[in-house]
Amino acid sequence: MNRSAIRELAFKLIYSQEIQKDEDIDEQIELYLESNEITNENAIEYIKDVVKGIKENKEEIEKKIEKNLKADWKLERISKVDLSLLKLAIYEIKYKEIPYKIIINEAVELSKKYGEEQSKNFVNGILASIVKEG
Repeated sequence: MNRSAIRELAFKLIYSQEIQKDEDIDEQIELYLESNEITNENAIEYIKDVVKGIKENKEEIEKKIEKNLKADWKLERISKVDLSLLKLAIYEIKYKEIPYKIIINEAVELSKKYGEEQSKNFVNGILASIVKEG
């Protein structure tokens, strides 16, 4: 299983958490891994890391998103798909040693697959702004 496929699995779990707003993250992760029959150790480790990391750094990640929105936009206005992709990508950019170009490219590809028509441009624009600010 390659990193792109693992990232997509992580995105799906992050998205489901955006919708469910369930608090027991460990239980959600275990159920997700089990129901999707994920046994690859790298996948399990990555999914646990990003999902827990996003939860631990939720406030900072959401502030970065809000800071880079247009003046009349609020976090609540962003689709759950786009918000999930942004959270995953920002976590990886800020807390992982992965080249940001790879992260942005994969976030844009996932937005094309799961998002709306304008999602790819929106996700790309927000992430580019965050990379520029350092």
